[in-house]
Amino acid sequence: MSDNLDAVRASYAASADGDVNGIVSLLAPDARWTEMAGFPYAGTYVGADEVLSQVFAKLGGEWEGYRADPEEFVDGGDVIVAIGHYSGTYRATGKHMRVRFTHVWHMKDGVATRFEQFTDTALVREALRP
Repeated sequence: MSDNLDAVRASYAASADGDVNGIVSLLAPDARWTEMAGFPYAGTYVGADEVLSQVFAKLGGEWEGYRADPEEFVDGGDVIVAIGHYSGTYRATGKHMRVRFTHVWHMKDGVATRFEQFTDTALVREALRP
């Protein structure tokens, strides 16, 4: 197991514990974080502050019990892939969703320089519709 994989695993463990700072502490100051087009928070954000305000603050405010649970990791050295499920209930509609995701982490010495999300955005958006 690599230091990069250990760092990514620790980030998901922090997320599961509700420790948002533990998640973004993995990011390099100029890390690029991309939420997939079609996802409610789509875009590319640079650095921890943008990721916190444009992604995690919204997830925490708009979703009840939102989780990203990885089930499998692929250790490619400087590229770590996590495959798992998102789940949660959108507060405005009361609708629950469970959707597969793939996350691609580009790492250097245990620090994330880039993150990219892949998911079924149509299933996520269905939870947002009244």
